[in-house]
Amino acid sequence: MNQMTLPRSYAPVSPDAHPGDPVHDAETLTEGGQRAVIRLGDQAYLLRITRQGKLLLTK
Repeated sequence: MNQMTLPRSYAPVSPDAHPGDPVHDAETLTEGGQRAVIRLGDQAYLLRITRQGKLLLTK
């Protein structure tokens, strides 16, 4: 999976984020589309970019 470094102005703003956490671009994960499948162990999750530009992760 591609990992990228973003300029400081794009640093994660989530209160749960920690310095040094990997940053992944959603448009890279979806290869320019709207959806990507993410696997965790034997489970598959669907990452979707909505028309409003928000992210949904569903099982």
